[in-house]
Amino acid sequence: MSLLVIGSVALDTIETPKGRTENSLGGSAVYIALAGSYFASPVRLIGVVGGDFPPEEMEFLRSRAIDLEGLEIIKEGKTFRWGGRYHTDLNMRDTLYTDLNVFEKFNPKVPASYRRSEFVCLGNIDPSLQSRVLGQIESPTLVVGDTMNYWIDRKYEELLKALRSFHILVVNEQEARAIAQEENLIKAGRRILQMGPRAAVIKKGEHGAVLLTEKAVFVSPAYPLQEIHDPTGAGDVFAGGFTGYLAKTRDLSEENLKRAVIYGSAMASFCIEKFGVDGLRTVTQAQIQERVREFRSFSHFDEV
Repeated sequence: MSLLVIGSVALDTIETPKGRTENSLGGSAVYIALAGSYFASPVRLIGVVGGDFPPEEMEFLRSRAIDLEGLEIIKEGKTFRWGGRYHTDLNMRDTLYTDLNVFEKFNPKVPASYRRSEFVCLGNIDPSLQSRVLGQIESPTLVVGDTMNYWIDRKYEELLKALRSFHILVVNEQEARAIAQEENLIKAGRRILQMGPRAAVIKKGEHGAVLLTEKAVFVSPAYPLQEIHDPTGAGDVFAGGFTGYLAKTRDLSEENLKRAVIYGSAMASFCIEKFGVDGLRTVTQAQIQERVREFRSFSHFDEV
C-alpha cells in the first residue's frame, strides 16, 4: 500500500558529542519517507530541492522505492540547509543556521497520480500548506500530521483548521501542551482529540511515547540504547514508521495503533544510533522485527 509524504528535503550539518557531519541528507519528508519505505511501497514524496541536491542521494531515495515525481527541482536555486549543535544533554540543541533557500516559497503541488493516495503523512510545514495539500487528495483513509512550536506560535488558527482534517496528530510533549494550552499531558491529549483528530501520539523522546484515543491511553517505553550519536529526525522517523506500518496492515483498530507506536519507536531507535539518515540506510526487516520483539519482552510482565 502506498504512502504519500509531504515536508522538507534538506542538507544538514550536525554536531554532537559523538562527532560531526556536513551536508548530510535530511529534512522531515526524507526521514518520514525512509522510515515508511520499510513498510509501504511505493512512498510518494512531495518536496522541493535546488540544483545543488546531490544526485547520489536522489538515487538512494529511489533505491528505497520512493517515488520522486512530486519532488520539485529548481535548478537555479539552493536546497534548504540547516545546521545544529547538540549539547552533552542531547535534549539541548543550538541552531547554528537555517537557510530556507528554495523551501522558503515551497508551494506543494500534488501530481495527478498521487491524488488517490489513501495514507498521508504531513511533515511539520506551514499548516495552511497542509490544508492545501489535503484539499488535493481524494478521500484519504488516514491522515497523520505533525507540527512544531513555530507554527503553533505564529499560525494557531490555521493549525486548528488543519487539525480538523487530521485523523492522528503526532507531536512532542511541549507541542501538545502548547496546542491544547494545558500543562497536564493527558489532559492536553484529550483536549487535542476535541479539536478533530481521532487519536494523538505524544512523543517523549528518551521516555517513550503516549497514544491517546477516546477510550484508551497506551504508554510505550523508548528503546534503551547505550550509545546515541544523533537525535536529529527521530520524531519524523517515528511518524514515518508509525504511518507506514498502518499503511501496510490497513488496520486502524486501537490495538493496531498500539503496535504502530512500537514500530515507530523501533525505527526511531535505529535513526539515533548513527548520524543523519545513516541509521536507515542499511537496516533490515529482520533487525526491525528483532527490535520489536525486544520491545515486547522488556515491557511485558505477569500478573501477581
